[in-house]
Amino acid sequence: MGPEETASRADHATERAHADRHGAAHRVPAGDAPEHTGDEQIPPRRRHGTRLRDGSTLYWWRELLIVATLYVVYESIRNLSEGKPSAAFQNALRIIDWQKALSIYHEKTIQEWALKSTTLIVASNYFYGSAYIGVSIVILVWLYRRFPDDYPLLRNTLAIGTMLGLVGFAAFPLMPPRLLDVMGDGQVFGYVDTLVKYPTFWSFESPAMQKISNQFAAMPSLHCGWAVWGMGALLPRVRTWWMRTLAVLYPIATTFVVVATGNHYFLDAVGGAVIFTIGYGVARLVTRAGRRGRLVNPAIADR
Repeated sequence: MGPEETASRADHATERAHADRHGAAHRVPAGDAPEHTGDEQIPPRRRHGTRLRDGSTLYWWRELLIVATLYVVYESIRNLSEGKPSAAFQNALRIIDWQKALSIYHEKTIQEWALKSTTLIVASNYFYGSAYIGVSIVILVWLYRRFPDDYPLLRNTLAIGTMLGLVGFAAFPLMPPRLLDVMGDGQVFGYVDTLVKYPTFWSFESPAMQKISNQFAAMPSLHCGWAVWGMGALLPRVRTWWMRTLAVLYPIATTFVVVATGNHYFLDAVGGAVIFTIGYGVARLVTRAGRRGRLVNPAIADR
Protein backbone atom coordinates (compact mmCIF):
# COMPACT_ATOMS: atom_id res chain seq x y z
CA MET A 1 0.00 0.00 0.00
CA GLY A 2 1.52 3.34 -1.04
CA PRO A 3 1.66 6.53 0.98
CA GLU A 4 -1.08 8.21 -1.15
CA GLU A 5 -3.54 5.31 -0.71
CA THR A 6 -2.91 5.26 3.04
CA ALA A 7 -3.62 9.00 3.30
CA SER A 8 -6.86 8.65 1.26
CA ARG A 9 -8.17 5.90 3.53
CA ALA A 10 -7.33 7.98 6.60
CA ASP A 11 -9.29 10.92 5.17
CA HIS A 12 -12.37 8.72 4.54
CA ALA A 13 -12.22 7.32 8.05
CA THR A 14 -12.09 10.84 9.47
CA GLU A 15 -15.16 11.90 7.41
CA ARG A 16 -17.18 8.83 8.57
CA ALA A 17 -16.34 9.51 12.20
CA HIS A 18 -17.40 13.15 11.84
CA ALA A 19 -20.71 12.11 10.19
CA ASP A 20 -21.43 9.59 12.96
CA ARG A 21 -20.85 12.19 15.66
CA HIS A 22 -23.04 14.72 13.81
CA GLY A 23 -25.89 12.22 13.39
CA ALA A 24 -25.73 11.11 17.01
CA ALA A 25 -26.11 14.70 18.15
CA HIS A 26 -29.47 14.97 16.28
CA ARG A 27 -30.78 11.46 16.84
CA VAL A 28 -33.59 11.07 19.38
CA PRO A 29 -33.51 7.91 21.51
CA ALA A 30 -36.33 5.49 20.72
CA GLY A 31 -37.85 5.84 24.18
CA ASP A 32 -37.91 9.65 23.96
CA ALA A 33 -39.53 9.90 20.49
CA PRO A 34 -42.80 11.91 20.49
CA GLU A 35 -45.96 9.87 20.12
CA HIS A 36 -48.08 10.48 17.00
CA THR A 37 -51.70 10.45 18.14
CA GLY A 38 -53.03 11.30 14.70
CA ASP A 39 -54.62 14.57 15.88
CA GLU A 40 -52.61 16.55 13.39
CA GLN A 41 -54.18 14.50 10.58
CA ILE A 42 -57.78 15.34 11.54
CA PRO A 43 -59.15 18.47 9.86
CA PRO A 44 -60.34 21.02 12.44
CA ARG A 45 -63.72 21.18 10.68
CA ARG A 46 -64.44 17.53 11.44
CA ARG A 47 -63.02 17.20 14.93
CA HIS A 48 -63.74 20.61 16.40
CA GLY A 49 -66.76 21.76 14.41
CA THR A 50 -66.95 24.74 12.08
CA ARG A 51 -65.35 27.91 13.40
CA LEU A 52 -67.26 31.12 12.67
CA ARG A 53 -65.82 34.59 12.20
CA ASP A 54 -67.05 35.74 15.62
CA GLY A 55 -65.19 32.90 17.33
CA SER A 56 -68.21 30.67 17.97
CA THR A 57 -68.35 27.09 16.71
CA LEU A 58 -71.02 25.06 14.93
CA TYR A 59 -71.27 21.32 15.56
CA TRP A 60 -73.20 19.29 12.98
CA TRP A 61 -74.61 16.87 15.56
CA ARG A 62 -75.91 19.72 17.70
CA GLU A 63 -77.54 21.37 14.69
CA LEU A 64 -79.17 18.08 13.79
CA LEU A 65 -80.63 17.81 17.30
CA ILE A 66 -81.88 21.41 17.19
CA VAL A 67 -83.63 21.00 13.85
CA ALA A 68 -85.15 17.62 14.82
CA THR A 69 -86.39 19.01 18.14
CA LEU A 70 -87.94 22.05 16.49
CA TYR A 71 -89.73 19.86 13.96
CA VAL A 72 -91.14 17.56 16.68
CA VAL A 73 -92.29 20.56 18.74
CA TYR A 74 -93.86 22.14 15.66
CA GLU A 75 -95.79 19.02 14.68
CA SER A 76 -96.94 18.38 18.26
CA ILE A 77 -98.22 21.92 18.90
CA ARG A 78 -99.69 22.20 15.41
CA ASN A 79 -101.78 19.10 15.83
CA LEU A 80 -102.90 20.02 19.36
CA SER A 81 -104.16 23.47 18.35
CA GLU A 82 -106.98 22.40 16.02
CA GLY A 83 -109.96 24.75 16.24
CA LYS A 84 -113.65 23.99 15.98
CA PRO A 85 -115.06 23.27 12.50
CA SER A 86 -117.68 26.03 12.85
CA ALA A 87 -115.06 28.69 13.60
CA ALA A 88 -112.79 27.38 10.83
CA PHE A 89 -115.66 27.56 8.33
CA GLN A 90 -116.61 31.10 9.30
CA ASN A 91 -113.00 32.18 8.90
CA ALA A 92 -112.97 30.57 5.46
CA LEU A 93 -116.00 32.66 4.47
CA ARG A 94 -114.16 35.76 5.71
CA ILE A 95 -111.09 34.92 3.61
CA ILE A 96 -113.24 34.38 0.52
CA ASP A 97 -115.02 37.71 1.05
CA TRP A 98 -111.69 39.53 1.54
CA GLN A 99 -110.24 37.98 -1.61
CA LYS A 100 -113.35 38.85 -3.63
CA ALA A 101 -113.01 42.43 -2.44
CA LEU A 102 -109.37 42.37 -3.62
CA SER A 103 -110.30 40.61 -6.89
CA ILE A 104 -107.95 37.71 -6.13
CA TYR A 105 -110.45 34.92 -5.49
CA HIS A 106 -109.36 32.62 -8.33
CA GLU A 107 -108.61 29.37 -6.49
CA LYS A 108 -111.50 27.47 -8.08
CA THR A 109 -110.48 28.53 -11.60
CA ILE A 110 -106.87 27.47 -11.02
CA GLN A 111 -107.87 24.08 -9.64
CA GLU A 112 -110.27 23.42 -12.53
CA TRP A 113 -107.45 24.17 -14.98
CA ALA A 114 -104.99 21.91 -13.12
CA LEU A 115 -107.50 19.05 -12.96
CA LYS A 116 -107.44 18.79 -16.76
CA SER A 117 -104.08 17.02 -16.42
CA THR A 118 -103.91 13.99 -14.14
CA THR A 119 -100.12 14.03 -14.40
CA LEU A 120 -99.97 17.64 -13.25
CA ILE A 121 -102.31 17.16 -10.32
CA VAL A 122 -100.61 13.96 -9.10
CA ALA A 123 -97.23 15.68 -9.36
CA SER A 124 -98.70 18.58 -7.39
CA ASN A 125 -99.86 16.17 -4.70
CA TYR A 126 -96.36 14.76 -4.27
CA PHE A 127 -94.80 18.21 -4.41
CA TYR A 128 -97.19 19.38 -1.70
CA GLY A 129 -96.44 16.42 0.54
CA SER A 130 -92.67 16.31 0.30
CA ALA A 131 -90.91 19.32 -1.28
CA TYR A 132 -91.25 21.73 1.63
CA ILE A 133 -89.41 19.39 3.98
CA GLY A 134 -86.89 17.96 1.53
CA VAL A 135 -85.89 21.28 -0.03
CA SER A 136 -85.57 22.99 3.37
CA ILE A 137 -83.28 20.25 4.68
CA VAL A 138 -81.09 20.40 1.58
CA ILE A 139 -80.78 24.18 1.88
CA LEU A 140 -79.90 23.97 5.58
CA VAL A 141 -77.15 21.43 4.90
CA TRP A 142 -75.85 23.52 1.99
CA LEU A 143 -75.76 26.65 4.15
CA TYR A 144 -73.96 24.82 6.94
CA ARG A 145 -71.26 23.56 4.59
CA ARG A 146 -70.84 26.48 2.20
CA PHE A 147 -71.93 29.55 4.21
CA PRO A 148 -71.46 28.68 7.88
CA ASP A 149 -71.36 32.32 8.99
CA ASP A 150 -74.81 32.88 7.46
CA TYR A 151 -76.24 29.61 8.73
CA PRO A 152 -77.19 30.65 12.31
CA LEU A 153 -79.19 33.68 11.14
CA LEU A 154 -81.09 31.71 8.49
CA ARG A 155 -81.65 28.73 10.79
CA ASN A 156 -83.13 31.07 13.41
CA THR A 157 -85.27 32.74 10.74
CA LEU A 158 -86.71 29.35 9.80
CA ALA A 159 -87.37 28.47 13.44
CA ILE A 160 -88.95 31.81 14.40
CA GLY A 161 -91.10 31.97 11.27
CA THR A 162 -92.35 28.44 11.90
CA MET A 163 -93.22 29.23 15.53
CA LEU A 164 -95.12 32.32 14.39
CA GLY A 165 -97.08 30.03 12.09
CA LEU A 166 -98.22 28.04 15.12
CA VAL A 167 -99.58 31.24 16.64
CA GLY A 168 -101.56 31.83 13.45
CA PHE A 169 -103.01 28.29 13.51
CA ALA A 170 -104.25 28.75 17.08
CA ALA A 171 -105.53 32.31 16.62
CA PHE A 172 -107.19 31.86 13.22
CA PRO A 173 -108.26 28.26 12.49
CA LEU A 174 -109.13 28.12 8.81
CA MET A 175 -110.98 25.52 6.80
CA PRO A 176 -109.12 24.87 3.52
CA PRO A 177 -111.03 24.92 0.22
CA ARG A 178 -110.97 21.11 -0.11
CA LEU A 179 -113.11 20.74 3.05
CA LEU A 180 -115.73 23.42 2.38
CA ASP A 181 -118.25 21.06 0.75
CA VAL A 182 -117.57 18.29 3.26
CA MET A 183 -117.58 20.18 6.56
CA GLY A 184 -119.31 23.46 5.67
CA ASP A 185 -122.94 24.55 6.12
CA GLY A 186 -124.26 22.87 3.01
CA GLN A 187 -123.16 25.43 0.44
CA VAL A 188 -121.56 24.00 -2.67
CA PHE A 189 -118.18 25.49 -3.49
CA GLY A 190 -117.04 22.79 -5.92
CA TYR A 191 -113.49 22.21 -4.73
CA VAL A 192 -111.88 18.78 -5.10
CA ASP A 193 -109.71 17.15 -2.46
CA THR A 194 -107.00 16.01 -4.87
CA LEU A 195 -105.22 13.89 -2.26
CA VAL A 196 -108.37 11.79 -1.96
CA LYS A 197 -109.38 11.59 -5.61
CA TYR A 198 -105.97 10.99 -7.17
CA PRO A 199 -103.39 8.33 -6.25
CA THR A 200 -100.74 9.34 -3.72
CA PHE A 201 -98.85 7.62 -0.93
CA TRP A 202 -100.82 9.46 1.74
CA SER A 203 -104.06 11.38 2.26
CA PHE A 204 -105.65 13.52 4.96
CA GLU A 205 -108.61 11.17 4.80
CA SER A 206 -106.64 8.19 6.09
CA PRO A 207 -107.41 7.36 9.76
CA ALA A 208 -103.78 7.86 10.76
CA MET A 209 -103.52 11.30 9.15
CA GLN A 210 -106.85 12.41 10.63
CA LYS A 211 -105.53 11.61 14.11
CA ILE A 212 -102.22 13.43 13.80
CA SER A 213 -102.97 16.24 11.35
CA ASN A 214 -104.59 19.59 12.14
CA GLN A 215 -107.08 19.95 9.31
CA PHE A 216 -107.52 23.69 9.93
CA ALA A 217 -103.85 24.75 9.97
CA ALA A 218 -104.13 26.78 6.78
CA MET A 219 -103.40 30.39 7.81
CA PRO A 220 -100.58 31.11 7.31
CA SER A 221 -99.30 28.68 4.70
CA LEU A 222 -96.00 27.35 6.03
CA HIS A 223 -95.43 25.62 2.70
CA CYS A 224 -95.29 29.07 1.09
CA GLY A 225 -93.44 30.60 4.03
CA TRP A 226 -90.71 27.98 3.90
CA ALA A 227 -90.48 28.46 0.12
CA VAL A 228 -90.00 32.22 0.57
CA TRP A 229 -87.32 31.45 3.16
CA GLY A 230 -85.64 29.09 0.69
CA MET A 231 -85.64 31.75 -2.02
CA GLY A 232 -84.16 34.28 0.39
CA ALA A 233 -81.43 31.84 1.40
CA LEU A 234 -80.50 30.88 -2.16
CA LEU A 235 -80.87 34.01 -4.24
CA PRO A 236 -77.95 36.07 -2.83
CA ARG A 237 -75.62 33.05 -2.67
CA VAL A 238 -76.00 31.12 -5.91
CA ARG A 239 -74.06 32.28 -8.96
CA THR A 240 -75.59 30.59 -11.99
CA TRP A 241 -78.60 32.04 -13.76
CA TRP A 242 -80.49 28.74 -13.71
CA MET A 243 -80.09 28.37 -9.93
CA ARG A 244 -81.35 31.90 -9.43
CA THR A 245 -84.27 31.13 -11.71
CA LEU A 246 -85.11 28.02 -9.68
CA ALA A 247 -84.86 30.01 -6.46
CA VAL A 248 -87.43 32.52 -7.73
CA LEU A 249 -89.70 29.84 -9.19
CA TYR A 250 -89.74 27.81 -5.98
CA PRO A 251 -92.24 29.99 -4.01
CA ILE A 252 -94.26 30.60 -7.19
CA ALA A 253 -94.56 26.85 -7.86
CA THR A 254 -95.39 26.23 -4.19
CA THR A 255 -98.19 28.79 -4.25
CA PHE A 256 -99.62 27.21 -7.39
CA VAL A 257 -99.47 23.73 -5.84
CA VAL A 258 -101.13 24.62 -2.52
CA VAL A 259 -103.96 26.32 -4.42
CA ALA A 260 -104.37 23.66 -7.12
CA THR A 261 -104.60 20.88 -4.52
CA GLY A 262 -107.28 22.77 -2.58
CA ASN A 263 -105.20 23.16 0.56
CA HIS A 264 -104.85 26.95 0.73
CA TYR A 265 -106.16 30.32 -0.34
CA PHE A 266 -103.97 33.04 -1.83
CA LEU A 267 -104.06 35.03 1.39
CA ASP A 268 -102.58 32.02 3.20
CA ALA A 269 -99.54 32.34 0.95
CA VAL A 270 -99.34 36.05 1.74
CA GLY A 271 -99.53 35.22 5.43
CA GLY A 272 -96.65 32.76 5.05
CA ALA A 273 -94.47 35.40 3.41
CA VAL A 274 -95.33 37.94 6.12
CA ILE A 275 -94.45 35.74 9.11
CA PHE A 276 -91.09 34.78 7.61
CA THR A 277 -90.32 38.42 6.89
CA ILE A 278 -91.05 39.13 10.55
CA GLY A 279 -89.06 36.06 11.53
CA TYR A 280 -86.03 37.36 9.64
CA GLY A 281 -86.26 40.71 11.41
CA VAL A 282 -86.48 39.07 14.83
CA ALA A 283 -83.65 36.68 13.96
CA ARG A 284 -81.38 39.61 13.10
CA LEU A 285 -82.01 41.04 16.56
CA VAL A 286 -81.30 37.84 18.49
CA THR A 287 -78.65 36.08 16.40
CA ARG A 288 -75.01 36.71 17.34
CA ALA A 289 -73.18 33.64 16.02
CA GLY A 290 -71.33 34.34 12.78
CA ARG A 291 -72.26 38.03 12.72
CA ARG A 292 -69.92 39.89 15.09
CA GLY A 293 -66.15 40.34 15.19
CA ARG A 294 -63.59 40.05 12.41
CA LEU A 295 -61.80 37.10 10.96
CA VAL A 296 -58.67 36.18 12.87
CA ASN A 297 -57.54 33.58 10.38
CA PRO A 298 -58.05 34.57 6.72
CA ALA A 299 -58.37 30.89 5.81
CA ILE A 300 -61.74 30.82 7.55
CA ALA A 301 -63.13 33.16 4.91
CA ASP A 302 -62.86 30.40 2.34
CA ARG A 303 -65.21 28.07 4.20
